[in-house]
Amino acid sequence: MRCLVVFLCLFWCNVWGAQAQQTTPSTALNATLDGYQYPHPVKYLPLRLEGQAVRMAYMDVPAGGKANGRTVVLLHGKNFFGAYWRGTVQALTDAGFRVVVPDQVGFGKSDKPDIHYSFHLLARNTKRLLDTLGVKKAVVVGHSMGGMLATRFAIEYPETTERLVLETPIGLEDYRRGVPFQSVEQAEATVRKSTEESIRKYHATYYPNGYPKAHDEWLLPLAAQTRHADFPKVARANALTYDMIYQQPVVYEFDRVRAPTLLVMGQQDRTVVGKGLVKEPKVLATLGQYPALGKRTAAAIKGSKLVALEKAGHIPHLEAPEVFHRELLAFLR
Repeated sequence: MRCLVVFLCLFWCNVWGAQAQQTTPSTALNATLDGYQYPHPVKYLPLRLEGQAVRMAYMDVPAGGKANGRTVVLLHGKNFFGAYWRGTVQALTDAGFRVVVPDQVGFGKSDKPDIHYSFHLLARNTKRLLDTLGVKKAVVVGHSMGGMLATRFAIEYPETTERLVLETPIGLEDYRRGVPFQSVEQAEATVRKSTEESIRKYHATYYPNGYPKAHDEWLLPLAAQTRHADFPKVARANALTYDMIYQQPVVYEFDRVRAPTLLVMGQQDRTVVGKGLVKEPKVLATLGQYPALGKRTAAAIKGSKLVALEKAGHIPHLEAPEVFHRELLAFLR
């Protein structure tokens, strides 16, 4: 009996140790996060982009319990990857939804090709993924940059978009009107200097009420990539997708959205893409004003519903998950 207890203790210590290593990697991770375990099995869609063979990673999670026959697609933000939707996936599958979570090309476990990135391209890749999976209609949920992509997807593929949910999306304003231009090479040089400390400092701005230690789970894999020989490839993709956001605003096209739309806006969010480039305080004060931007966007999208979360910042599904999931599921009923 004593031997059995010792064995079980050693077994669970190894399991817990392995889980801790997966969620808080201290070693280097390559460009596609190999060795870092996502909360659900990861599959790959082969694509050919600009003559290059590219793999797009995704999770396809079936409904738990009684399936309702509906699918939700979760689109991640720029400084994130699909795994950070873990809690939202659980809430949705518990409610009977099938959930598809792609890592867009250039992010997460997907390849990082040196190509011209566009929201049209990412939307087309996402549509191809849904076609491959046999999904004809889906609820499209986008956070941050994923909100820009979700908007583009809803405009380009209205027949596939059952409903649209935008969670504190960026791109509610044209950054070119206040943020100075920088070349891809300049942006890439800045990203190459990234460290765990600098990434942590930036991610802390997402949480106006204080950075939660739990967020390390989504920060440390990004920091681990800075220590790998692949990091120049990651930095290049990061710079190219920054340029995509800067050069391809969707703010002028919200009136083209036809799907029923929910906007969930953290009222304390002040995210501005390229904020560090803005040197004039008066100009900076006009940017990232999410309470006003949310109202303006809701007015532009006919029939949309705006939910203002007074005590939330840029990532409600992590900062206020119970409220976010309640509002999301209520909208999907």
